[in-house]
Parts: sequence; structure tokens; C-alpha cells
Amino acid sequence: MDVVILCGGQGARMREETEYRPKPMVEVGGRPLLWHIMRLFGHHGLDRFVLCLGYKGSVIKDYFLDYDAHTRDCTVSIGRRRDVVHHGDPDPFAFTVTLADTGQETLTGGRIKRVERFVSGDTVLVTYGDGLSDVDIGQLLAFHRSHGKLATVTAVKPLSRFGLLAIDGDSRVERFVEKPRVEGWINAGFFAFERKVFDYLDGGDLEALEGRPLERLAADGQLMAYRHEGWFFAVDTYRDYLQVNDLWKAGAAPWKVW
Repeated sequence: MDVVILCGGQGARMREETEYRPKPMVEVGGRPLLWHIMRLFGHHGLDRFVLCLGYKGSVIKDYFLDYDAHTRDCTVSIGRRRDVVHHGDPDPFAFTVTLADTGQETLTGGRIKRVERFVSGDTVLVTYGDGLSDVDIGQLLAFHRSHGKLATVTAVKPLSRFGLLAIDGDSRVERFVEKPRVEGWINAGFFAFERKVFDYLDGGDLEALEGRPLERLAADGQLMAYRHEGWFFAVDTYRDYLQVNDLWKAGAAPWKVW
């Protein structure tokens, strides 16, 4: 089964880190954010990836084309004959990756449509290149197969960015809750699609998956929600980037299930 990862956005709200590289290549614990996402799927036995490249896609291409040099120590001999010796054991995470240029300005629906030719099989997983989670991919797929519809989206309850105050009539604070979960569900990505979903992506490069395609799937009764009660975090801003790196340094990274 193929896993499609959307890697083409500009990451404008994290300009401190994305001026020279795409957001999925921002490092968490010395590894690109993209590697962490792929590692989650690898933990669940999925090792075929299709990356939808766009903004500064060459940085992602260079990383995977010279993966050993980026992830291992090496000795390089320069002269008449160039020789490279890599030291230490290779990365135990073995995978195949297709690097597909899907355009600089293409929106999410258009990017997924552009890589249809690289996707084999009847079911495909799709996610964003900036979302970390401990979602159980096996359970997500089991849920998707159980309902028989074309599409499943993983839904999570968001955390408030602010502490919640419960205040009585005399202005006395009865309770303070730091960043509680708020009501409702949001799209966390981690989609499971049947191949027929590509037929809903017919709006060209400037169509967002989160607009008309998902709206049509919902209207047709073909979109189901897998409710994930665990951890999810979208690395959207520089503050978010610092927060996930702090979690990694503290050995308290909830997404590290491998």
C-alpha cells in the first residue's frame, strides 16, 4: 500500500525555518519532520511512499538521493577516483520513495491528483508533511475497511492554545485548566482513500482537497471519520517547532511509537 505525503506548501508561518528549506525538512531531534512521519507508517509495516513536492522540492530530492551521507558518518576520497565509505550500520528503516514534482502553486487536491499514476492498489493513505501523531495506522485501516465507504479522515479533538478559566458571579476563579481539549473535532489528516476518490479530484491544480472534493464525498455519504483519542500536533509555527524539539530532547515525544 502506498502512502502519499503532501510536501509542497511554503510554510509561510514558519519563515524562520522555511526560508531555505520546505517545512517537511525542518529538523526535529536532528531528523527532518518528514522522516518522523514516514517512520510512524514504517512502524505499522508501510514502506512505500509517494512525496508530493513543490516549494524547494530539490531539498527533499537531495536528501533522499544521498540518504546514507545525510544519516551516517562517511569518509570521502577526492582525486582521480572519488570513493565514499559509509560508517556504522545502515538505517534499519528500509523504504521506497517516489519523489514527484507536483508544482509550485498547486493546492492539495491537485497534488494528490498529479501522483495518481504512481499509486498502485485499491487503497491509498494520504497525510500532510507537518502533522505528528501517535495514531494507530492499523486501526485506522481496519476502520476504513469495516465501513465500505470511499474515504476516511482521522478526526481529533483540538487543544485550546490558552488556559481555561471558570469564573463565578463574584469574579472568583473556581477552576483553571491549562490548554484543555475543546469541543468538536478537526481534520488531522491521516486519510485512507479508495482509488475512486481520484475521480473526485477533477478541479485541476488550484483545487484544495479540503474544499469541494471532501464536501462532495460527505454529500455522497462516502466520507467517514476515524476518531483518534490520542496525541496529534500540527507543526505550523516556529513556536510549534520549538515545542516538539523540546519534547524530543526530554525523551517525551508522544509520536515516537517505534
